[in-house]
Amino acid sequence: MTEKQEAVIGVVTASDRASAGVYEDISGPAIAAYFEKALTTPFRIERRLIPDGFESVRDTLIELADNFGCDLIVTTGGTGPSPRDLTPEATLAAAPRELPGFGELMRKVSLAQTPTAILSRQLAAHRGKCLVINLPGKPAAIELCLDAVMPAVPYCLDLIGAAYIETDPARVVAFRPKGK
Repeated sequence: MTEKQEAVIGVVTASDRASAGVYEDISGPAIAAYFEKALTTPFRIERRLIPDGFESVRDTLIELADNFGCDLIVTTGGTGPSPRDLTPEATLAAAPRELPGFGELMRKVSLAQTPTAILSRQLAAHRGKCLVINLPGKPAAIELCLDAVMPAVPYCLDLIGAAYIETDPARVVAFRPKGK
């Protein structure tokens, strides 16, 4: 275990309509609320509400990882099959080292809830010491997917050299191999 420091968590909502003020972003706040319940170590949130699209997502991820020192960035929106849903492509451009198990697990748990989860293109990848996880856009799906992957997130952050985080075992039990 390394010395505890404040983790920086980026929360990015990619939505043309929410970023234009057509409707309220409820997904970004749902992610922030999840971490408030799930984490017991100090952290702060860097929130961004941006339009859909390749450049906007890619550039925001790079800025948050490189300039704001995010250890973890969680995105919502832009993972479907519509033409402007380019969050996965932009994520891989910013964070080229994919961790396919995250997307596989998120789709698996989502498919147990809805058959349209097969259309989802969530993934996770990392840029240096920053893990990026793409989530769906609905708050219930966000919680379902985070519950599924969070047991592995703290150890993944350890392995890539990011901030040390601990979870509240009453909310989610993180797995770290013994002796780590």
